[in-house]
Amino acid sequence: MAGDHFCQVRYGEKYHIGEGPHWDETTQTLYFVDNIAQRVFSWNYKTKEVQKIQLDKYVGFIIPRANGGHVIGYGKTISTLDWNTKNVSLITEVDTNVVTNVNDAKCDTRGRLWFGTLGVEISADGKGSLYCLYTDGTVKKHMEKIAISNGLAWTSDNKRMYYIDSIPGKVYGMDYDIETGTFNNEKVIIDFKAIGTLGFPDGMTIDTEDKLWIACFNGGKVVRFDPDTGKQLQSIDFPAKRISSCCFGGPNYDELFVTCGRTAAPEEELKKFPLSGSLFRVTGLGVKGLKPSVYEG
Repeated sequence: MAGDHFCQVRYGEKYHIGEGPHWDETTQTLYFVDNIAQRVFSWNYKTKEVQKIQLDKYVGFIIPRANGGHVIGYGKTISTLDWNTKNVSLITEVDTNVVTNVNDAKCDTRGRLWFGTLGVEISADGKGSLYCLYTDGTVKKHMEKIAISNGLAWTSDNKRMYYIDSIPGKVYGMDYDIETGTFNNEKVIIDFKAIGTLGFPDGMTIDTEDKLWIACFNGGKVVRFDPDTGKQLQSIDFPAKRISSCCFGGPNYDELFVTCGRTAAPEEELKKFPLSGSLFRVTGLGVKGLKPSVYEG
C-alpha cells in the first residue's frame, strides 16, 4: 500500500521529531508532541485548528487525564499540563541518579500509565527503564537497561502486552495481568536487526484484530505485524524516512495518524524527502483501532 492512501495533515510547519500521537474521542482531537522542540500540539479533526504550547524541557508524550487536563513526559518527570493556563505541575520524578528523559507512554484499560526513559546520550548499554505510574500515585520500575524506551500496546482482551526497545531493535511480547498491572514471560517476538531492512522500531499501535502497527524509524514505513508469528502483513510507504509513531483515530477509528522527524537528517535526505517532519493521515486500510485509554490517577 502506497501514497494514494495518505495525505499530509499539517501544512507549513515541520516538526523536529513529531512523536506520541494520541486520539481524544471526547473532543475529536489529535494530540502529539515535538520532543526536541519542547512543544505539545493539538489538531481538531472537525475545525482543522492547530494549537500548540511551547514548554522548556524535552516532552516525551501527552495523554488526557480522566479528571481533567493532561499528563506529559517532561524531562525526567511525569507532570500534569493544564491546556488553558499552560501550567505544569509535578507528579513524580524518576531516574534521579541517571541523566535521562521520559519518552513514549500509553495507558492500559484500567488507566495505569506505562512509560519509559532514554539516556540523554543514547548508548547500547541502556540507561533507560520501563515504569508504571499506578492510579494511586505509586511508581514501579519493571525493566531496566533499556536503550530507547518506545512503543506500547495491549491486546483487546488485556492478556498480552507489547513493548519496544528501539536501539537493539527488539519488540517484546509478555503475558499481562490487568488486575495487578504486572507482566511476566517477556520474550522477543520481532527482531528488527534480524529483518535488516526496516530501520529501528519506534512507536506502535494495535488494531481490533490484535495486530501491531510499528513505525519504522529510518525505514520510511509503518508495517503491520502478526505478533504471534512475527510475519509482516501490510506495509505503508511514506515520503519521509524517519517515521516515529502512529495511532488510530477519526470518528470511526479507521484512520491512522503518523508522525515523523527531520532532526539530524542530512541535506541530501531532506532534498529527497521534503515532507520529513510532517504529520500524515492514512485512510483506506480496511481495519480499525482500539479506543485509547487515559490516565485515571
